[in-house]
Amino acid sequence: MASTDRFDAIVIGTGISGGWAAKELTEKGLRVLMLDRGHMVEHGEGYTYDGRPAFDVPARNIMPDALRESDYFIAKHGYVQPSNQAFYNNDRLNPYDYEEGSKFYWIRPGAVGGKSLIWGRWSFRWSAADFEANKRDGIGGAWPITYDDLVPWYDYVEKYAGVSGSRENLPYLPDSQFQPPMPMNIAEKWMKQRLESEFPGRKMINARLSNMTEDKPEQGRTKCQVRNQCGNGCSFGAYFSTQAVTLPAARATGRLTLRSDAVVTNLEYDPATKKVTGVRFVDTKTGQAETVTAKLVFLNASTLGSVQILMNSRQPDGTRSHFDSSGTLGRYVMDHIFRVGVKGDIPGMEEFIEFGRRPGGVYVPRFRNNGQDGDVGFKRGYGYQGAAYREPSKPVGFGASMKQGMRRYSGWKFQMGAFGECLPYEDNHVALNPDKTDRFGVPLMRFNVTFRENEQRMMIDAREQGEKMLRAAGLKNVESSVREHVPGDAIHEMGGARMGDDPRASVLNKWSQAHDASNLFVTDGAQMASISCVNPSLTFMALTARAVDHAVKGLKAGTV
Repeated sequence: MASTDRFDAIVIGTGISGGWAAKELTEKGLRVLMLDRGHMVEHGEGYTYDGRPAFDVPARNIMPDALRESDYFIAKHGYVQPSNQAFYNNDRLNPYDYEEGSKFYWIRPGAVGGKSLIWGRWSFRWSAADFEANKRDGIGGAWPITYDDLVPWYDYVEKYAGVSGSRENLPYLPDSQFQPPMPMNIAEKWMKQRLESEFPGRKMINARLSNMTEDKPEQGRTKCQVRNQCGNGCSFGAYFSTQAVTLPAARATGRLTLRSDAVVTNLEYDPATKKVTGVRFVDTKTGQAETVTAKLVFLNASTLGSVQILMNSRQPDGTRSHFDSSGTLGRYVMDHIFRVGVKGDIPGMEEFIEFGRRPGGVYVPRFRNNGQDGDVGFKRGYGYQGAAYREPSKPVGFGASMKQGMRRYSGWKFQMGAFGECLPYEDNHVALNPDKTDRFGVPLMRFNVTFRENEQRMMIDAREQGEKMLRAAGLKNVESSVREHVPGDAIHEMGGARMGDDPRASVLNKWSQAHDASNLFVTDGAQMASISCVNPSLTFMALTARAVDHAVKGLKAGTV
């Protein structure tokens, strides 16, 4: 496999950005090798528990304590169940480390498809203000691109992937190329009217989701069946995943080779030409190491997986990565801060119930620091994701009376949780542990990432404002909760190999291209210079499609 002319490009990782890289590269005529550390999951047939009820899943879909303690400690935080366990990383087999005084939850997939199999599918564009924020606040490095640079690429990926939502014409949350939204239920409509009346300028809008409300027969995909079982895999292809969308497109070209169970350890490099000369990986089934070559390399191993590979691609003396002439590799690591929730009871409307189980509800976009509220004691902002719902009554007693009782529902409830922006701090960093390696000989990742006073103040405000909005809207029994804020917990980690115009202060240029290697592109979350307060995956898709377009043009012109 080490032949220099078998592949034109190598894509490392098969998640949201890796899938787009493979699709775009193959459709532009390149022969592509795609590598993933996880096991193979084929669309449809690999979704063992798709559509299965809890009684048909081991342990009634409750993670056994022994398995949670031994192999899947992230299950403690609500991410892993027996029905989707096969999609997640085994934490015992693939551990990591963090420095004393720091804590990080590295929530990783363990299958081909990566996080596209386990993501929440909330899909938002960034605003112009998001790309201007670092420069405006004098924090971190300025973005080398603007919102306008991404508009055509947002349009492109949204039309292909399928994003449902409502057009709102909000400057701080740009509209996408939408399919019709999933309608609000009657209680959410009631809530929207009252909240927007009590708080002029604040909005409650339909969730924006990569769950389709219209079929895409040309892709063999069917609209959402409103089952809310997305985490088990969707044989209908109703939500965006590598398996359902980009992998079939890449395979259809006849120019894709996919290898699962392939752990990339490092990139080989020629300092004279400033190019990557090889990708080294270990076959997890045989233990054999191989090196493959290609003209282009797209690194999409997820934010921290990509940073780990870059860090382990080191100079002969082992002191620094080939790709860290700036000294910023591994720095400015960010994640959204959350775990603040508010809830309350909605009076009345108990003659109504909701049929189906929508995979999303409503969104309250950022309203802080949008130029309207003066000094609120922190920079940037947050938004809320929420829903109104009724719960079936719990079983009481036995026999017919128990069955009849379970046909009743509680009253309407509403709850929402806040997602806030973390600032890019230089000393929020990751490194390689010089004393501990994994089973493939790769030094473990060591984390030193914390939330600071700005983020904590933001969440205090989110709690206070959330309670205030629910009470003003007329909800009863309003209460709030705060759980421990731990970086990584939101699974929106970004940074570590940020883009910028200055090679002395960034790892990548405005095309997601390494300053130190013209044929290396990193288009997952590692490239991000800030994180906004909205979910990032749609932006990763747009940046990837844009980078591939630039890379292929450069390859043809001889500049890559």
